[in-house]
Amino acid sequence: MMMYIDWQLTVIVMVIMPPVMYLTVYIRNRLRAMHLVTRSALARGIGYLQELLHGMKTVQLYRAEERVEKRYKSYTDEFLRAQKKINKYDAILFSVISGVTSITIALLIWYGSGEVLAGTLTLGVLIAFINTLEKVFVPIRDFTSQIASIQSSFAAFDHIEELFVEPTEEQGRQLRDSKELQSQLSEFKSLEFKNVSFRYRKDTPYVLNNVSFVLEKGHQIALVGSTGSGKSTILRLISRTYLDYEGSILLNGIELSEISIADSSRLFSLMMQDVHLFEASIGFNIGLGKEAISQDQIVESAKFVYANTFIEQLPNKYDFNIDKNGSNLSVGQTQLISFARAVAQGGQVMMLDEATSSVDSITEDLIQKAMARLFKEKTVIAIAHRLSTVRHSDLILVLEQGEVVEQGNHKQLVDQNGVYAGLLKESIVETAA
Repeated sequence: MMMYIDWQLTVIVMVIMPPVMYLTVYIRNRLRAMHLVTRSALARGIGYLQELLHGMKTVQLYRAEERVEKRYKSYTDEFLRAQKKINKYDAILFSVISGVTSITIALLIWYGSGEVLAGTLTLGVLIAFINTLEKVFVPIRDFTSQIASIQSSFAAFDHIEELFVEPTEEQGRQLRDSKELQSQLSEFKSLEFKNVSFRYRKDTPYVLNNVSFVLEKGHQIALVGSTGSGKSTILRLISRTYLDYEGSILLNGIELSEISIADSSRLFSLMMQDVHLFEASIGFNIGLGKEAISQDQIVESAKFVYANTFIEQLPNKYDFNIDKNGSNLSVGQTQLISFARAVAQGGQVMMLDEATSSVDSITEDLIQKAMARLFKEKTVIAIAHRLSTVRHSDLILVLEQGEVVEQGNHKQLVDQNGVYAGLLKESIVETAA
């Protein structure tokens, strides 16, 4: 329309537009960078604040309020500095666009009035052109006022995109076809570690070093050793929490790294040392809401581990609602529910990580009875500091600093009078105390 009204005036306006566009692009890029900084600083600050609130008692106990406040303030100061820069660039852009609009209109009035006086331009055309020009600049001003918000959204999207495009550890691996594996993995036959080594990163020491053993169907293996010896790492390799290992792990004769996590996990049920319960009913926490697990199976799983002895005394029994992370239950009761959950999942191989950790003697006795029953019916890999848990295992592996230093059954290891015998003596002394 401006070109139609007067092309010469339009050319004057177009000369001004390139610098404005360049400035807009420059400030847009600066805003994107600053919003990325604010997002990162805000995330660190909120994460640290959440950590502080969770560990407030520890902070108060050790009188660390000033130190943690100083550290939290460093995150908020970083956020504030970046936010101030955002406000500065946003204000500069809006002011420049508003200033350019006013200057352009002033130039047109100055130039146009001369043309009107010279008789080459009518006053009506000049007024119509200025009105049209204002209609062009109004959406430009409105858009520039929203650039900061738009860049903030794009910065947030960049963080989300990083999460979604991050390849999983399975991607890029040569996996066997699930249909071909169905018959081979329908039943657990054996699990073999051949000189397996593992470390978290290439520049860190080995957590496991040349570990070898064979677990066959119906057998039980116990992993014992001091804290940090690599016991839990073995379970995490089997459960596919960690995928990059050296050596060979064979499940039914198939390399574990060639099997998808979905295919291998069906054979295993895992009970971890750290129990997490959801704010839901006991029945849900045992069955995890899976349609394939019926109410009868949930009840049978609870009976299997003797959890029914306390569940049936609770109001609403299996419909009893658990508070956040089991705060309205004892530690022993939460362990039994976690044990029942592992049984209910139906894995042919049970992996127990410190099944009797942090429980009272009565609950430990119930878990011992449940494990004795479990040993008769399923293949088990058990980790325990309390050696009474693993006395009847077919094979006991004693680990020290990621290496198997002794292996055999309970009697053989006691006769060797080595590391295991020393751990057994310590366990007896602790029990007596």
